[in-house]
Amino acid sequence: MKAQRHTTPLLSAVILASFLVGCGKPSDSDQSSTDAASAAAPAAETAASPQTGIPLVTDYPPELIEGTPKPMNVPNLVQPPTKAPEFLVPEGTALLSKGKPVTSSDSNPIIGDLAYITDGDKEAGEGYFVELLDGLQWVQIDLEQSAKVSAILVWHFHSQRRAYHDVVIQVSDDPEFQTGVTTVYNNDYDESAGLGRGSDKPYVESRFGLLIDTKGATGRYVRLYSHGSTSNEMNHYIEVEVFGSAS
Repeated sequence: MKAQRHTTPLLSAVILASFLVGCGKPSDSDQSSTDAASAAAPAAETAASPQTGIPLVTDYPPELIEGTPKPMNVPNLVQPPTKAPEFLVPEGTALLSKGKPVTSSDSNPIIGDLAYITDGDKEAGEGYFVELLDGLQWVQIDLEQSAKVSAILVWHFHSQRRAYHDVVIQVSDDPEFQTGVTTVYNNDYDESAGLGRGSDKPYVESRFGLLIDTKGATGRYVRLYSHGSTSNEMNHYIEVEVFGSAS
């Protein structure tokens, strides 16, 4: 309905004042809330952080880039982040994987030892990584008790820009991964690993690793698959960190 044509002067003044207040700039508190929300927005290349919790804290290795990278002809490839990801986890979350046993589909690595994967050392270069055979291979961490997993950080090989194929990460209480399996990450876009088609994007390795929001998946075992990289057919791991709490 249109406004009345005739209005008293006093009423006109009240209406005008209300209009000006409503159209004014945001209050300081409103502006602070907007700025805080913008600052907290996650980078496009990292996992989206939950709305509540405490910051996930870990040590990141120094930058070390060696050799000439090979072309990475992978669709929808996510470029490496420029800073450490910011991510919130529930209070009481701890690093569960440090020093825990590791097994693999390749029980006799070409280079290194499976124990490297949970030894806490994330540096790049010779002597810090384990190399597995070509083809689809997996490594598996036994947390030694069932846990509610909040996040996983993975470093495959960050001294050269490369992308690993068919990266699939699962959590389960079954060591054979036949029942109760939760897939928390899958970038196998063409389903070549036979574990289902993934919707996560392939990514370029960096010293900041791959941060995965596991959304509280529960299990004692964490299994990670890969199928070579854009650099060669072998599979590599430097470190895997699993964060969570006993379930």
